[in-house]
Amino acid sequence: MSFEVLACQLMHFGPHATISGRITGVVRVRIREQFQGNVTEYGLDLPVRADCGKVPHEKVRTALLTHAAHQLNKLKARHSDPLPVAAE
Repeated sequence: MSFEVLACQLMHFGPHATISGRITGVVRVRIREQFQGNVTEYGLDLPVRADCGKVPHEKVRTALLTHAAHQLNKLKARHSDPLPVAAE
């Protein structure tokens, strides 16, 4: 099984409604999976957040995309083949 991220785009972001210093947004991700000879491409809209307070626009984008990358790494770990274990 293969799992690859084709594209990642920050769609929108803004301040959280009730928590000061928190920024929330949505990252759109295009993914290609190959499983048993079938190739599937699909999109995910990941909700992201960052507790960064008042920082420049570029740092907010970086923080939100970093959160999305963390979520994708967890997803990829769940979908990848387990490592073979040696018999004792």
